[in-house]
Amino acid sequence: MPSFWNHVKYTLKIMGPLVRVLRLVDWEKKPPTEYIYEAMEKTKECIIKTFLNDESKYNDVFKIIDNRRNCQLHRLLHAAGHFLNSELFYDNPCIEMDLEVTKGWFECIIRLVSSQAMQ
Repeated sequence: MPSFWNHVKYTLKIMGPLVRVLRLVDWEKKPPTEYIYEAMEKTKECIIKTFLNDESKYNDVFKIIDNRRNCQLHRLLHAAGHFLNSELFYDNPCIEMDLEVTKGWFECIIRLVSSQAMQ
């Protein structure tokens, strides 16, 4: 049935980028902490491009991704690692304007360094 194959095609468009992130997270050769944040952002951008910015096709999926990411994957340390990763920092001149990343970086400093003068 054509509807079955349309569902398969839709699933592959969503799952392809997500599987790449899962492979990165499961990679044993290099600790991926500093790359997880960037990988999730790139995954969402890829899905948006795949569906030509038609939010109705990916909005529900993004809610699921964001819920999982916020409770399981996304931590302050990931945002701080993203900010401190020189490879990503210099590729993105607007990184300092990303409030989520800078907030994570500052909250890590506050948590790790008790002295306000040192912070």
